Amino acid sequence: MRVLCVFALLAIAVGKLAVGQVTSSMPDHGFQTKEEMKWMAGPTSLPTGAKVALLEGDPSKEGPFTLRLQLPDGYSIQPHSHPGVEHVTVISGTFNLGMGEKFDKSSGRALTEGSFAFMPPGMRHFAWTTGESVIQLHGVGPWKINYVNPADDPRNKK
Repeated sequence: MRVLCVFALLAIAVGKLAVGQVTSSMPDHGFQTKEEMKWMAGPTSLPTGAKVALLEGDPSKEGPFTLRLQLPDGYSIQPHSHPGVEHVTVISGTFNLGMGEKFDKSSGRALTEGSFAFMPPGMRHFAWTTGESVIQLHGVGPWKINYVNPADDPRNKK
């Protein structure tokens, strides 16, 4: 009898899932044209000058997120790491990435429109732009940026 009850409950659950009666707090899709994206000042964890458009999720909370960063020409982010995998797609401009604990442009790589990069958790890296650039960043939150040198962290500046 117990086996029949378990199968009955499983059948009901599968049936509800099949007809879309099971809901999630996260939307299953979303659309935004570039004209609909809402750009705002970048987060305090980045040097001033960046603009951000949040496309999906919330980087400060658990779960997937996608955002775009608009960075002016000559913008730089000092050596840092993240606790999760960072995925970067270059939408426009040239986004340069280098690996290591010291900011050294000679060891970086220029990524142009359409390029993609990913860095595993804890990998120390730095970046700068050549021309105004837009990148798309996605990962899993909660998202953090940990600067190698605390003096480089804009949150520590008055």
